[in-house]
Amino acid sequence: MIREPFRTTRMAQRLYLLFALVGVLGACDAERSDPRPSGTIDDVLALSEREDLNVLFILVDTLRADHLSAYGYERPTSPRIQALAETGIRFENHVSQSSWTKCSMASMWTGLYPPRNGVLRSNHAVSQEAVLPAEIFREAGFRTAGIWRNGWIASNFGFGQGFETYTQPRPSKLDRKAPNRRPNLMLAGSDSDLIRSAFRFLRAYGEERWFLYLHMMDVHQYVSSEEEAIFGTDYLDIYDNSILWTDTLIGHLLDELDRRGLRDRTLIVFASDHGEAFGEHSGEGHARNVYGEVTETPLILSLPFWLEPGLVVESRSENVDLWPTVLDLAGLSPMDDPDGRSLVSEIMAHGRGEQPVGDALAFAVLDQNWGQITQDPGPQVAVNRDPWRLVYSSLSPKTPELFNKVEDPMESQNLAKEHPELTEELVKMAREHLERTESPWGGEAPAIEMDALQVEQLRALGYGIE
Repeated sequence: MIREPFRTTRMAQRLYLLFALVGVLGACDAERSDPRPSGTIDDVLALSEREDLNVLFILVDTLRADHLSAYGYERPTSPRIQALAETGIRFENHVSQSSWTKCSMASMWTGLYPPRNGVLRSNHAVSQEAVLPAEIFREAGFRTAGIWRNGWIASNFGFGQGFETYTQPRPSKLDRKAPNRRPNLMLAGSDSDLIRSAFRFLRAYGEERWFLYLHMMDVHQYVSSEEEAIFGTDYLDIYDNSILWTDTLIGHLLDELDRRGLRDRTLIVFASDHGEAFGEHSGEGHARNVYGEVTETPLILSLPFWLEPGLVVESRSENVDLWPTVLDLAGLSPMDDPDGRSLVSEIMAHGRGEQPVGDALAFAVLDQNWGQITQDPGPQVAVNRDPWRLVYSSLSPKTPELFNKVEDPMESQNLAKEHPELTEELVKMAREHLERTESPWGGEAPAIEMDALQVEQLRALGYGIE
């Protein structure tokens, strides 16, 4: 029987947060109660030799890194996720490749920047010629399943390739009493339905070797239970409430892995597709630009053993690096000509106290006309090169923006006029990035025709599309 652990009392939730604040759910407690064995940095390399390793990929849609406890947020929004980071590997400076789900996820799954995989507009799909990570896992003998709640990653957009099961969970009739000011909260059910489906998968295939992908949507939809609605009722408060709710659900999943004896043979990958804006740069939401608040996301690896202390990789990384890294760790076949790279060498360098070599670049792209397919493309590009971040838009090419991320992490002061030569150099890089459109499979991304029902479902998520 699948347990139903998703309703908690207000008092229980208050106590849970109190424990988080005093560190009971932090790394010290993890050492006492964590069922995994202890490990070392050398054990990270040895993962590729294991024949019992599972991979759990948890993607929390619309989650910006700086609202997580593990990334220094002052509110206790995410104690269970923090515990993963404090006993695992956290990437401090991580960049997503877009601020819109379909574009970002296509880049993550293919390991290619958006101009190369071609998924830039609302009617674009991932090419069937692309070899996605789930196909590599399945070829290696893993049971593969994807459970998702965002219509932008539906099968008709090409994201189901390689999954034996790729499905939306059936929505239950759970009360969602938390105050909510989002005008487009129309997605049926909640992520508790997704977690229940994950429990069913583990019950059926937990003793085999598996790859499970969970795409969670309650943070995107600003959903939480009444018990998790403790931070307030304004726009940003409700967002934080939903992170706490999601963290609680993830905690139930981790407990289930513990109960089934699976934590010590499971690599957990925790990431997001993009962030969310709260008035920075005169905007709210996402899928409008590529500033830091919508493209700086978390990446955490929780290993089948715990590290003490947890490892923080400070060198820059990107979502295109995610699957090259995980496949490398698992000892599986690499992706075909990715833009991303395996971060294993950076992990080992940081773990051994060495200085990683190189100054990694990072790019993010959004066609600002992605939802209006009758209009000409209007790409905006962010170029990250320490300590600088350039934002360049083809719709306003004469007004690029240059920020010093060390001195101005919120990107509030445009220094383009003070550094014209540097700005010109980075603008050239942005234009060259957009012009690099060749893909391993050749040709453009296929365009599909969405039916009226799918268009309405996507509009219900708050997207303005034709």
